Amino acid sequence: MSPNPYTDWDTNPKVQLSLSGAEPPLCDVAKEIQHMLRGFSESVMRPIGIELDHMTPEEVIAEGSPFWDFRKQYLDLGIGISAFADMTPEELSVVFPIIFEELGRGDAGLAISVGAGLLPQYMAAKFGRMDLVEKYPDSMLGCWGITEPDHGSDSLDVNKQIAHPEGTYGRPNCSAKITDGKVIINGQKSAWVSNGPVAEICILYCAAQTDNGVDPHRGVVVLVPMDAPGVTKGKNLWKMGQRALPQGEVFFDNVEVDIENLLAPPEDYKKAVYCIHTEANALMGATFTGAARAAYDHALAYAHERKQGGVPIIRHQDVARRLFHMARKVETSCAITRRVIAHNTLQPIPALQAAMMVKVTATQNALEVSSEAIQMFGGNGLAKEYPVEKIFRDSRSSLIEDGCNEILALKGGYSLIDETLL
Repeated sequence: MSPNPYTDWDTNPKVQLSLSGAEPPLCDVAKEIQHMLRGFSESVMRPIGIELDHMTPEEVIAEGSPFWDFRKQYLDLGIGISAFADMTPEELSVVFPIIFEELGRGDAGLAISVGAGLLPQYMAAKFGRMDLVEKYPDSMLGCWGITEPDHGSDSLDVNKQIAHPEGTYGRPNCSAKITDGKVIINGQKSAWVSNGPVAEICILYCAAQTDNGVDPHRGVVVLVPMDAPGVTKGKNLWKMGQRALPQGEVFFDNVEVDIENLLAPPEDYKKAVYCIHTEANALMGATFTGAARAAYDHALAYAHERKQGGVPIIRHQDVARRLFHMARKVETSCAITRRVIAHNTLQPIPALQAAMMVKVTATQNALEVSSEAIQMFGGNGLAKEYPVEKIFRDSRSSLIEDGCNEILALKGGYSLIDETLL
């Protein structure tokens, strides 16, 4: 029996959704983290993100930049690997998407910097290497090096699932050789390494040198300190969106790393790609659910403030209709993201195709919701004085990050094949 049967309702029932939409009751841990991050995202992330958006790439990463203020204040929150380790899998499955929804609601670029910054330690923990988590604590800013100048989203197709029958991968731009207790790395990663120009530790995915040469589909995963001799960081990119997120090339010139830093040898490389790809796509889904919610929140507030035709524009039928569809898309992104992260956290093997659904759905919805928000603001939506044009630019970049959506849809579609039915 419902605690509030309909007979007790008002004659004309109406409910206002919370800032997180149609959210079910949360556990105490999740409520505390959500409350803390909501204030942090609005009071710290948004103003810093806007400030960084107006700066040059060199200024963004310079000493004294607001980027470093953000980094310090985020670390002070204490949300990291040790906090995750104290949670049950059930708690983590709820808390993880909330963390990145709230961060994405504040600033998508800074949220991705946090996510990429945790990946070396997070994946080391996933692989059972707590010794490396202790060696490289999550106070060290991380990055993930996988894509290369000549190899973008195809770096994620190590099983050649969608490779063209006449295509050849070509020589990898970066490779590693295991010898005499060392991993020796040469080559470069592309300009899209998130945190690349400023990172302290890299989780590097690259091809392995074997007796038969370099095989792009047999690789290694290794943690590489970014101050190791032979590591060079490229310039911070000048981009359309996510300017708060430093991204740039990383070069390796006979870089030697102890064999103990090896997370995955060649025989485990495909599993390692599957694992990090699942995590990264889920993180992207949560982040851009938050970005879409931010765009919707701004549009909803503006629709109450802005008057045209003598009434607030939310009184106009088409504005109300469009707001409904924006809210529907935010709720859809939130629902699929939380559902899939819960599934993948609690199952022995996560479903990569489900994580791809999350990433494609949430990023596409973020683009559409932020575009609609610009339209609702009218001419003001195009001005940097207002926040929605920045959210739109940030969201447009997301359709390419961590595997462009077209490639993810192809791989995800093939992953739906049931061989027993063929």
